[in-house]
Amino acid sequence: MYDYAVLWEWVMIAARWTHVITAIAWIGSSFYFIALDLGLRKTPSLPPLAHGEEWQVHGGGFYHINKYLVAPDALPEHLTWFKWESYATWLSGFAMLVLLYYVGAELFLIDPTVMELSVWQAVALSLVSLGGGWLVYDGLCRSPVGRHPTALMFLLFGVLVAMAWGYTQIFSGRAALLHLGAFTATIMSGNVFLTIMPNQRIVVADLKAGRRPDPKYGEIAKQRSTHNNYLTLPVIFLMLSNHYPLIFATEFNWLIASLVFLMGVTIRHWFNSRHARRGNPHWTWAATAVIFLVIAWLSTAPMRGLPEEAALDGRAARFAAAEGFAEVTDIVAGRCSMCHAAEPGWDGLHWPPKNVRLETAAQVAHEARRIYLQAGITHAMPPGNLSYMEPEERAAIVRWYRSVAG
Repeated sequence: MYDYAVLWEWVMIAARWTHVITAIAWIGSSFYFIALDLGLRKTPSLPPLAHGEEWQVHGGGFYHINKYLVAPDALPEHLTWFKWESYATWLSGFAMLVLLYYVGAELFLIDPTVMELSVWQAVALSLVSLGGGWLVYDGLCRSPVGRHPTALMFLLFGVLVAMAWGYTQIFSGRAALLHLGAFTATIMSGNVFLTIMPNQRIVVADLKAGRRPDPKYGEIAKQRSTHNNYLTLPVIFLMLSNHYPLIFATEFNWLIASLVFLMGVTIRHWFNSRHARRGNPHWTWAATAVIFLVIAWLSTAPMRGLPEEAALDGRAARFAAAEGFAEVTDIVAGRCSMCHAAEPGWDGLHWPPKNVRLETAAQVAHEARRIYLQAGITHAMPPGNLSYMEPEERAAIVRWYRSVAG
């Protein structure tokens, strides 16, 4: 029979797997259609009202694609909508945010050394920032500056930098960068759900009614799709950042995140230029390399979020008082703390993996669930069992954890 920790871990695995699958589908279709749109050619044989065409080969066959900039004369009998990839990606990502950062707020979301927050305050700030961020972004796009794409992009970059800095003043480093990714992903999904799809429905309704659709709806959708195209790569980076303390636990984590958005622009500019047959702007790769080196340099700043002692909340206190805790503390000290320390003793490690320290009894109690899952019921830790943890020691960890968690 599975215990609660194992069941919870499988819920997390299912949510993460769903998120990755749907994100692949969304990103793949987004990249494909941007490339298709940029590669369209005008030819004399185009059907009436068609904007351009593209011939492609894949899977042993040829595809002939025509794009209508506004709409064809009549609504086709079969019309495929691309929307569920976006919706499922955001919903599964939000589910992970709830499961990991809201339910585990005291462990992952809140850092008392950054700001003293209760759980409900931290969750409320998270939700308000995501919803409010969309309203700010949408308002800028609909404002007069929205008619000037370059000015709008610079302004939006300023908003992203401000959010990056602001999140690091409220949440833990790990949660701050994850939230910046969620903030950006909310903008992207909001573009699909609240702008692109409603505009497409207006066009479809006009076709059904025999009216000529207004071209402005397609132009607005194109603008939002372009924004999504340039935001995709930074979002992926930010979603992965919580696995690397070198990114989230440094003094300049907000600046690193900001520069990642610039890398997203330079990389996508090269691909978009290639797809549009506008040459090979190789300077973008040089710019990307320089930005990446600056990020690597900034990451060597002093690590943040490494308190001398982990605070014992109610749950951790129960593990510290449980039978067998002294034995587990000794096991962890002998098998784990050489790496999970402020100054790791293992050659090649310059900071504790995942920013987890296990040097004191309080820190061991604080990380009880991770120790149980990583070293108790699985053999994930120590890696390759390099410190030779014995089966009896793993069994002792399991007994100790289950005496509290059941």
